[in-house]
Amino acid sequence: MHESRVTLRQVRREWPLAASLATTALFLSFGERWFADLSSAPWFAFLLGWLFAVILLSALAVVRHAEILAGRLGEPLGTLVLTLAVTGMEVIMISAVMYTGKGNAAFARDAMFAVVMIVMNGMVGLALVLGGLRHHEQSYNLQGANAFLAVIVPLAVLCMVLPNFTLTTPGPTLSPPQAAFLIVMSVALYGVFLAIQNLRHRDYFIAPGSSGAGEVRVEGFRSVPFHGALLVVHLLPVVVLAKQFAVPINHGIHVLQAPAAVGGLLVSTLVMLPESVSAIRAARANDLQRSVNLLLGSVLATISLTIPAILIIGFLTGQRIVLGLIPTDMVLLVLTLAVSTLTFASARTNVLLGAVHLLLFLAYLMLVFDR
Repeated sequence: MHESRVTLRQVRREWPLAASLATTALFLSFGERWFADLSSAPWFAFLLGWLFAVILLSALAVVRHAEILAGRLGEPLGTLVLTLAVTGMEVIMISAVMYTGKGNAAFARDAMFAVVMIVMNGMVGLALVLGGLRHHEQSYNLQGANAFLAVIVPLAVLCMVLPNFTLTTPGPTLSPPQAAFLIVMSVALYGVFLAIQNLRHRDYFIAPGSSGAGEVRVEGFRSVPFHGALLVVHLLPVVVLAKQFAVPINHGIHVLQAPAAVGGLLVSTLVMLPESVSAIRAARANDLQRSVNLLLGSVLATISLTIPAILIIGFLTGQRIVLGLIPTDMVLLVLTLAVSTLTFASARTNVLLGAVHLLLFLAYLMLVFDR
């Protein structure tokens, strides 16, 4: 039985909402004045750090309520709720940066690539290393990982490599018919995947020997509508703060001449960090299946839902969307997809596989700042 009334402890746990609402009110009132002159490095760093911290608090609160729902709903539906919540935040952040100030036609591409590198190399590597150090070898459902990769690999290549080789439009872009086809195909593939994940082959995404069904007792749980509503309430300030956060990011790129990829890295880190922490905790607790579902699921949702959303916004606003990666990033992407296929070719993982992914992540970070 769960508690029928909200306790004082539960109210106190929602303090990030007060911080995000107060920050939202302050920036709506004074943001234009505060952003008028960002030439002072300390002031620029203060505003950027303040917004980063508050949005991260909101993201952690969103993930906390999504995790409570996930525990109550069971696998794989619970993980899907968490993944979609994070994807929603990502679309909001990317759209805000692209369409604030001077905008950035390639920002969606940089953010998508950053998500792939952060999750499939950094977080997968860290989860496998930490889990391997504690448990030596870990097992998961191989069919589920293969199902994720079967959709991730073609979509990643079609979204971020193919635009470099199309001839209808100049540059690494897609023509309207090509973009429309990619939107339909991405959404359709994700729809088929969801049907497989939650209906026809649900057992692929459940740890071997586990039913994954039924309710489990979750600390702090009150009711599904309660936590669903709080998830949305914590997400709402992010919509406003994302636009404010875009101002110092664009200033850093266009005025301070920071590498353009840094913006995508910063936003992707902010959005993916809470979910990645959950995945790493799961790996350390020897629940590698949940870790795989979270990490690969977040990459799949990012590519198959965020790219169509950005392309649709581009159609509606007339914004040019650059999707094709530069050559060095294409090499890293193809290498990451190949190594991931090898990593998840066996039903058991170890520290060596994680170390390889971490080295690829470090290579990505180096190339962000030194092409």
